Amino acid sequence: MLRNYLLTAYKVFMRRKLFTAINMGCIVLTLVVLMVISALLDTAFWPTGVEGKSGRMLQVYLMVSERINDKGQRAGMRNGPLGYKTIARYLKPMKSVERVAAITTTSTVSVYQGDRVSRLDLRRVDADYWKIMDFRLRSGRLPDEEDDRLGRMVAVVNATTAHRLFPDRAAVGERISVAGQAFEIIGVVDDVIHLNAYADIWAPLATFPSTNYRNEVTGDFAALLLARSPADLPRIRAEVERIARTVEPVGNEIFGKTTIMADTKLDIFSRLLLGRTNEADSGADRLLATIAGGMFLFMLLPALNLVNLNMGRIMERSAEIGVRKAFGATSLQLAGQLVVENVLLCLAGGVVGLACAQGALWWLEAAQLIPYLEVHINLKVFGWGMLVAFVFGLLSGVIPAWKMSRLDPVHALKGAA
Repeated sequence: MLRNYLLTAYKVFMRRKLFTAINMGCIVLTLVVLMVISALLDTAFWPTGVEGKSGRMLQVYLMVSERINDKGQRAGMRNGPLGYKTIARYLKPMKSVERVAAITTTSTVSVYQGDRVSRLDLRRVDADYWKIMDFRLRSGRLPDEEDDRLGRMVAVVNATTAHRLFPDRAAVGERISVAGQAFEIIGVVDDVIHLNAYADIWAPLATFPSTNYRNEVTGDFAALLLARSPADLPRIRAEVERIARTVEPVGNEIFGKTTIMADTKLDIFSRLLLGRTNEADSGADRLLATIAGGMFLFMLLPALNLVNLNMGRIMERSAEIGVRKAFGATSLQLAGQLVVENVLLCLAGGVVGLACAQGALWWLEAAQLIPYLEVHINLKVFGWGMLVAFVFGLLSGVIPAWKMSRLDPVHALKGAA
């Protein structure tokens, strides 16, 4: 029976090629938008590659301090990044984590080469950073504990920066002047855009012009907490909450009540988008629900349009439906055939949409609208895309199919609905 359904569907599609093309175009456009958005969200929130360990990692980018008066009311508040001293004193000694890395946020610096100046993004990191991140090394080596301990003036650059600074020779072994400091390039890594991995140049923390950063309780630092397994994340969050209650006040930088935000990547994005930088709850669940609701509505609108298109297509087949009902076909069999045709069309549109979505992602990468963007449709995104296509087919096919399958045979043979 299924074989007959498929053959009938093929004949129907070929009989009205323009109508089929319009349906396919609507489906493909919708699915391309949904799959491109899904691929970008997947890359941002649950990345692979350099941040492939993000599933068992928490990031601490924010610390909130509140001054409470005698009446129990908030009398002052400060929120912002951590200082190195806070990370070294309170987070580095944690026993529940596999590793803790201290990193700075990126800063734009000038790189001098004779009379040529390049503006690049610099990030300073400790040796643990290179063991948490999974950078793909193209040449040279990565900094280690000895480079940190001895304060060696070494740096790692990404592939684009290496080619930009030294287009006609290898970058490893060359020296560059960064904001008045001389660095030797010891490694070249792939370009990356992820939150914790993005930079043009990386240097050890010990390369700071002074050691003042070691005494700063607030500043431009963040901490990466790597768990031994994803199951440890709730326990690590609880430990960070306990640690925050032990943070001692420091002048006008840290007040009496302190909250340290140990977040996943999704939590961080949610805080930034929803403006919840001072809240314990990042609002990640609300963000995901909003995104899911928006994607459903985006899918629902063309699905309703397709219902009307399908009603017109099926109305033309009323005589065929009448003949089949006269020969004993049940309403369920007729509805099944019509739904199979629509689902088949949507799945075919899903395959075409998948190819078009991949083409759109390649264009986004090549256009460099987002620097160093590297995104692809993985099996998870493909599976969701095909599920969406299947649901799309059901939504736009069930109602008209069931309505037409219940036509009286006499009226159907006369072409009346």
